[in-house]
Amino acid sequence: MEDELHPALLPAGLRDLLPPDAAIEAAVVERLMAVLASHGYERVKPPLLEFEASLLGGSGAAMAQETFRLLDPASHRMIGIRADMTLQIARIATARLVKSPRPLRLAYAGQVLRVRGTQLRPERQFGQVGAELIGSDLATADAEVISLAAETLTALGVAGLSIDLSLPTLVPAILAALGVGEEAARRLRTALDHKDAAALAAVGGDAAMLLARLMGAAGTADRALAALADIALPEDARAERDRLAEIVVLLRRLGPTVSLTVDPVENRGFEYHTGVTFTVFARGIRGELGRGGRYRAGNGAVTESATGFTLYTDTVLRGVPPAPPARRIFLPLDTAPGDAAALRRDGWVTVAALEPGDPAEAAARLGCSHVWTGGAPRALPV
Repeated sequence: MEDELHPALLPAGLRDLLPPDAAIEAAVVERLMAVLASHGYERVKPPLLEFEASLLGGSGAAMAQETFRLLDPASHRMIGIRADMTLQIARIATARLVKSPRPLRLAYAGQVLRVRGTQLRPERQFGQVGAELIGSDLATADAEVISLAAETLTALGVAGLSIDLSLPTLVPAILAALGVGEEAARRLRTALDHKDAAALAAVGGDAAMLLARLMGAAGTADRALAALADIALPEDARAERDRLAEIVVLLRRLGPTVSLTVDPVENRGFEYHTGVTFTVFARGIRGELGRGGRYRAGNGAVTESATGFTLYTDTVLRGVPPAPPARRIFLPLDTAPGDAAALRRDGWVTVAALEPGDPAEAAARLGCSHVWTGGAPRALPV
């Protein structure tokens, strides 16, 4: 028999969000969604659970190890709790909105749950806010999405933004073109993931030498693109490099005030992506604020090119400047309802008395800075 648990104890990676943090998070989410709406991204709301076949089919297979699954007592079929919302939006676009004009711009906000946390994000439940641009494979679509991710964060006051661009399809294109075997490819991929030049050299061969040069090209966008331009690449890999260079030019034209870096061999976390991807960081904030990139939307016969991004609200909140405290006023029992309504219209947070007593004492105890007295607000002594 299990020991009795304290009522405040929660499973690892889960937490209660208390005042004022819960209100701050809700306000941040709505501000983010307002920026997305101003760019024509329409909000959708997928369910928390879906049938396993829908949630984990196609590109969703990349999230299989992170997804909680259970038997639905109503349908007697396996269902999953979403671990990421991007693929749900792709399903909506290619099923429910398949006849809507393209490109389709959709936005979303909600909570996700994962089987395990990571070293950088130990939380297993966290909020996502994002946007997906579906039905265009143009570089201008990639640039719009990347620029929009930066704009939404800048609108919140997050400073020191940096966007790291990557090409998860570049290495596979090179390995395929050079005919690298499965075991050697695995060793090369592992070495790249750990940025281990010695491990690359130990594998040896033309592929290892080429990948070592690519790994060394990482850095600021201008430096990386110049280095990549000097590397002879197979045809498919060359096309990926040229696409990246085009997107950087477009981003500079759109003008997001962010630092751009490039890591041409980074792949971790982008298992289902099919083109240029990106991760958003901010100076002084631990962990990534968000990530996104190009992928194939849909599961089954209907798929189409898409790009988008997801912001993680738990990390974003670390970079948002603190909001000024709300003006909070205590209303004694005899306060007229009309006066209370007028105060709220003027931006006050009103806390009404439920019983007679000393208004000043009750106001201080309940976190109010003012008391309604004699038809006017009176500040409490600091």
